[in-house]
Amino acid sequence: MSELFIELFSEEIPARMQARAAEELSRLVAEALAPLAPSDIRTFFGPRRIALAATVARAVAESRSSERGPRRNAPEQALAGFLRKHGAARAQLREEGDFLVLDRVVPGIAAAALIARELPGLLRRFSWPKSMRWGGTSSFTWVRPLRRILCILDGETVPFDLRDGADNGHGLASGNLTEGHRFLAPAAFAVHSCAEWREALRDRFVIVDAAERRRVIWDGVTRLAAGHGLTVVDDPGLLDEVAGLVEWPVPLLGAIDAAYMDLPPEVMQVSMRVNQRYFALRDPAGNAAQCFAFVANVVATDDGRTIIAGNERVLRARFADARHFWDLDRAVRLDSRVAALDKITFHAKLGSQGARVQRLVRLAGALAFIVGADPEQARRAARLCKADLTSGMVGEFPELQGVMGRYYALHDGEDAAAADAIRDHYAPKGAGDEVPTHPVGVAIALADKLDQIAEFFRIGEKPTGSGDPYALRRAALGIIRVIRDNRIRLGLGDFLSRHTNIGQTAEILAFIGERLRVQLRAEGARHDVLNAILPGETDYDIVRLLARTDAVAAFLATDDGANLLVAYRRAANILRIEEKKDGPHDGPVDTALLGQPEEQVLAATLDRLEPAIGAAIRDEKFTEAMADLAVLRPPLDAFFDKVTVNDPAPELRRNRLRLLARVRAAMNLAADFSRIEG
Repeated sequence: MSELFIELFSEEIPARMQARAAEELSRLVAEALAPLAPSDIRTFFGPRRIALAATVARAVAESRSSERGPRRNAPEQALAGFLRKHGAARAQLREEGDFLVLDRVVPGIAAAALIARELPGLLRRFSWPKSMRWGGTSSFTWVRPLRRILCILDGETVPFDLRDGADNGHGLASGNLTEGHRFLAPAAFAVHSCAEWREALRDRFVIVDAAERRRVIWDGVTRLAAGHGLTVVDDPGLLDEVAGLVEWPVPLLGAIDAAYMDLPPEVMQVSMRVNQRYFALRDPAGNAAQCFAFVANVVATDDGRTIIAGNERVLRARFADARHFWDLDRAVRLDSRVAALDKITFHAKLGSQGARVQRLVRLAGALAFIVGADPEQARRAARLCKADLTSGMVGEFPELQGVMGRYYALHDGEDAAAADAIRDHYAPKGAGDEVPTHPVGVAIALADKLDQIAEFFRIGEKPTGSGDPYALRRAALGIIRVIRDNRIRLGLGDFLSRHTNIGQTAEILAFIGERLRVQLRAEGARHDVLNAILPGETDYDIVRLLARTDAVAAFLATDDGANLLVAYRRAANILRIEEKKDGPHDGPVDTALLGQPEEQVLAATLDRLEPAIGAAIRDEKFTEAMADLAVLRPPLDAFFDKVTVNDPAPELRRNRLRLLARVRAAMNLAADFSRIEG
């Protein structure tokens, strides 16, 4: 086996594109070099390079194959199609019985030759979200100008270039040269293996492993912060981005001008993050610290003082802009901004944000009575919840919508519960986010997400397997989390039918039910049990659904539950087979034909249990319903042990099949056990 190493060296690659590009390179190499059976594929990515190392076979051996073609007397069109498909001539065919056969010999090829043949095309079809063409008339594109192609196999250069006919490909040709840090060690140098490349670049101030750069950055900024008694605000996305911006991370700490410390901490953090890629810090009380952390890409000779001063100066300018928006926005009352929402389009088919707010006011008022909120507070919060979209701060930093609405509402003297609801109604945005817990916030959050799903379903803009442009799956998961975490008794089916202008209620409920299954699967819970309960559910009370799911799952975890499931499946299989012959067999059981004690006991047990199970399910006494089901196990086991269902006497067979149908129906009162996995 041989080591293949490829490095694609270019101008700075946007941080957000690097990881996906490394995955793309791995996929394309695995496909293009499949005959060499590439294994142990490792990728590296950073600001100026995407690289790959793999183990490949030294060569592809010669192979022989025979392909049977059309019959000898087949029409000429069939023969021509076969030859065209295989790129063969008529003279290459031989006769074998009634058929024509093509014997093919695929000559062996050395690994270097195969790599040189495949790599140019691979690089030309490499896909970037955005790419550019530069210089001359070449059609070759890359995310940024591609400067070098390093390609070595067992230490030797694999020669190829990117020329394609008249296209000179910028004259780019493979070699064994790369470059170190742009400023600290820019000279080109040769490498002969992946290990040598990694060590040589480290000596030239380049850490090639993204995970290591990430670790160096985090350890560095947290250590600097801890030295001042501070902590770093956790921001994995920012950490990933900064790791994609620097090759030799040097963490530093700067000071924030005291004149800007009265800005909302969220404004300070977002401004630092979005504009400058700085890390926000907090003091022991959790308040914004008068410091920030950032990462340089060079080792300064003055311990970073000049770099720190420059970044502090830039941050003062950024905060001055934020101060301008902060002061300007507070000069206008939040409620006076509501009218301007009529001029902001929510969606071309759904009208303005103003029209949406009117719907939210109605929904929030209705939900208030269900979640225990003050209806007037809920309607007031709903009226104001989108008003900050017209503010300068949210225009500059859309991430702050809701957050700024809360600050402006408090500044105007609005009720604190309504102000908090304005901030919280977008939550949760992700799996780790907290959900609103105050009833007013709960009402607005549910109203916002229910309206979002209902309205987009109404106009046919539903998620597909390939996309969810309006984040409806996230909205559904948000509804589920708000309801679950607050244990809200809300019948979604009835509520949607009464309070939304849609005709696809069943479709929406199925969509939310699927999201609930996904959530349970992610938690490692019995999503198959939920799947067995949903078909009989009409109102989608999530709290009730989950309580019932938990009860059935707990029952199945017992010996009685597991064995009863086996018996159920046996009964269901018998019924499925026999009903194909002369079913259905769901009529009343003739007690006069119950001759054996075991079928008599089973019938009597069903007479007693069916109404008890049904009543327990209606009263939401799901544990009691499972206890009733457990009683069914002994008589059902005895029935299968002693009774022949398919008795030669037709009337006995039909009666016993009807008895099994009653067993199936009784168990299905609790859940459709045919949907249980395992």
